[in-house]
Amino acid sequence: MALSDSDEDSGSGWVLIEVGMKMRIGLRRSEAPREMEDVLTDIPPPSRFFQEDLNIFTPPSPSLPRPFLMFSDPMADKILRPLTLIVAISPASLQIFHQVSKTLVGSLILPEILFSGNTIVPSAKDKSCYIYSLDDSDNPVVVVLVQCPIPAERSHVLSKVLLGAQIVPKRVLILDSIQSQNFRGKLSRDETLAYKLETLSQRDSSGDACGSSSLLKDIDYFPSGSVVDGLAAALLARCQILNIKGTLCVSWPEFGNSVVLLLKSLLLKDVLQDTNFDCGSGFGDESLRYGCMKDPVLESELYT
Repeated sequence: MALSDSDEDSGSGWVLIEVGMKMRIGLRRSEAPREMEDVLTDIPPPSRFFQEDLNIFTPPSPSLPRPFLMFSDPMADKILRPLTLIVAISPASLQIFHQVSKTLVGSLILPEILFSGNTIVPSAKDKSCYIYSLDDSDNPVVVVLVQCPIPAERSHVLSKVLLGAQIVPKRVLILDSIQSQNFRGKLSRDETLAYKLETLSQRDSSGDACGSSSLLKDIDYFPSGSVVDGLAAALLARCQILNIKGTLCVSWPEFGNSVVLLLKSLLLKDVLQDTNFDCGSGFGDESLRYGCMKDPVLESELYT
């Protein structure tokens, strides 16, 4: 490296430094060479790409396996054709159907739900989706107890499994809770409410002469502007697509003995008139027996 005085420009204050015989570097006399930036501590410059553009270069996450049905008797007919299919999602409805006489038919297997902590004999504390047939009902009734949280992104594929080629019901009743953030209006813990949503085929059949086909006659429709999401909405939409008579009943509050009594009276009056709801069936968990359900926020695994 050599300093070339002949190339000095006195007017501009630049000095040319010759590096070897190939390159020349221009430096001001008053400036020293800048120090190299610390890539670990210095704030990086803003990216010229949008977040969705950066995701193109990352490999997509592997898709989850599809849920499937597993029946208790593998040699039996794997097509269930009940008159009524009841899907219990809310804690109050789960408590009601834990107290009736029923027979285990099968289970809905979700690969992302771990079986650790589940008992060999089906229990109310298991994280699972058991399928039962009611023993006391004169008409064939199948009940699905959804005892684990279902992510919203899995609701659509799960509704296809429940209402697909293996379960073909005449009508469907879905029991879920009202979420306060999705309800247009004020909700008080001191009041007990229940509303319904119906498919077009169910609503058209409610006005005909055959009154036995209509469900939950004495409750109002869900207020306009309120929203239902998750598995309950996906199942009702699936009923609409398949032209199945479907009814969605949402209740408030989510926990408590008052909402349990309300749902039980609606079921006994309009749906399961011949079913014996034995309130003294003797569960080991007293909170389930008396309707004092556990709060999912306080009992979340995030705090264990």
